[in-house]
Amino acid sequence: MKGSCLCGDVQFEVTGTPQGVSMCHCGQCRKQSGGVWSSAFVNDGELAITGEVTWYEASPVAKRGSCPRCGSFLFWKAHEEDTTSFALGAIDGPTGLSLEKHIFVADKGDYYTIADGLPQKD
Repeated sequence: MKGSCLCGDVQFEVTGTPQGVSMCHCGQCRKQSGGVWSSAFVNDGELAITGEVTWYEASPVAKRGSCPRCGSFLFWKAHEEDTTSFALGAIDGPTGLSLEKHIFVADKGDYYTIADGLPQKD
């Protein structure tokens, strides 16, 4: 599975099986993506990134990675974990994955409803 940012300066390849396929509705993802952020994660050794990534320390527990040229929000990384989440919307071609859950729904925008019947976590 391969992906890239909008301008192509940052590219990545996922070699492991993605886990935790979710849509995040937290305030940070909403502000950074303009809506919800769809992602999955793999062990760090199963994600190869080429190009320069700008890492933003978004909170005491995690950082967010984006392309410094086009601003694409591509990665989310908890400081204390050996996994990295990657943007499903940045994947080139079909992912073959299915959404498993919605997370941080207590922070979701008031302008939409989640009605797909999947689990929702506050």
